Amino acid sequence: MKKFITTLKNIWSIEELRNKIVFTIMLLFIYRIGSYIVLPGIDPNKLDNLSKSTDSGVLGLLDAFVGGAFSKASIFALGIMPYISASIFMQLVTILVPQMAKVQKEGESGRKKINQWTRYLTVLVTAFQAAAYIGYLKSPSNMEALIPSYAGFFWVSTVITLTVGTLFVMWLGEKITDKGLGNGTSIIIMIGILARFPQSFGQEWTARFTSRAAGGILLMLVEIVFLIAIIMGLIMLVQGTRKVPVEYAKQIVGNSKLGGARNFLPLKVNSAGVMPIIFAQAILFLPTIFTGFTGDGWARYFTDHTNFVYMIVYSILVIAFTFLYTALIFNPKQMADDLKRSNGFIPGVKPGQPTADYIGTVMDRITLPGAVLLAIVGILPGLFQLSFSMSQGFSTFFGGTSLLIMVGVILDTLQQIETQLLMRQYDGLMSSGRIQGRQAVASGM
Repeated sequence: MKKFITTLKNIWSIEELRNKIVFTIMLLFIYRIGSYIVLPGIDPNKLDNLSKSTDSGVLGLLDAFVGGAFSKASIFALGIMPYISASIFMQLVTILVPQMAKVQKEGESGRKKINQWTRYLTVLVTAFQAAAYIGYLKSPSNMEALIPSYAGFFWVSTVITLTVGTLFVMWLGEKITDKGLGNGTSIIIMIGILARFPQSFGQEWTARFTSRAAGGILLMLVEIVFLIAIIMGLIMLVQGTRKVPVEYAKQIVGNSKLGGARNFLPLKVNSAGVMPIIFAQAILFLPTIFTGFTGDGWARYFTDHTNFVYMIVYSILVIAFTFLYTALIFNPKQMADDLKRSNGFIPGVKPGQPTADYIGTVMDRITLPGAVLLAIVGILPGLFQLSFSMSQGFSTFFGGTSLLIMVGVILDTLQQIETQLLMRQYDGLMSSGRIQGRQAVASGM
């Protein structure tokens, strides 16, 4: 406890780090205030049906990402999700399209071009989703919340407001990344998820004490123990690496020897991060679009995460997308060429193509258990909801995208804090080893 207090004092004593923390908190506070500002033309006192319709399913997950703004018909109802969709699309395009890959390799100027195109695409995606959200608000179950006298202006004002709101949230995320602490986009999503935790925990606590059959405090303690165990296991999954030994040949330059050092090549068990889960949920979201968000008929299998059909299809998609996304972002040939140029080699493996084949084989072997574990993490909320009769809101914190994002963002932020401490010769946050973030996931998000 004493060391923890000392670490907090060291963090606050660094002026640059203190300013970043304060700046980040201020922008997040502004974001949370905006989440409670209702769209023009909507009566906030008649949003009960909208809240009930987003308690479960894919809409409930979307509402969790934006911190409840979706169910409140807020000006930030779409949050930063359109920007996430545009960023994922541009990331895939830069990998699959050679012309875009060339632009990305142009350095700072190429990065600025891609960022600008991402912003333009964000406007289009937001406008499309805003129109769909208006249709959802005008559905029979939510129609009573609309103010009749404002009906003539509602469509235009809502599209403009939601688009501007998303762009403002995107700007907040960029400012946090530039002048604050951590990856702004990821932190905004994490804050939206965490904002629902007190309410979900309170509902679960109340439900356990309403009747003796609910289990009472004993079952609640069991759930908390499981939650802590899952978080610890997820940290191991995010930080897990396979270290491939690498040696560098000695070189004699003048009277000095260079090289000859031994190092290792870290290959992450979960190099795809949270992206396979996002892709899988996006695919499973399509049936609800064709049924008008109702989930009637065959689409009901893909709107209920406690359904075993959903779990099987979801697991298969997560495993498939894990291999696909890893193949897109991981290039063993380039790694082998980089080792050869730096006079590095893997002991017992010839340089060049044999090294690339060896690295690819090792990556395939560690990706399989990582993909299976990621699929298990994705279906854990449904399993816990079935096994413990847990509320849907509280079960989302036992796995899936929500927990994976929170663990990854927290590790990444703690890594930046630790780097600032070590640069100024303070002790790190951990006595043994250093915190490994997940920059690949942060940049992808």
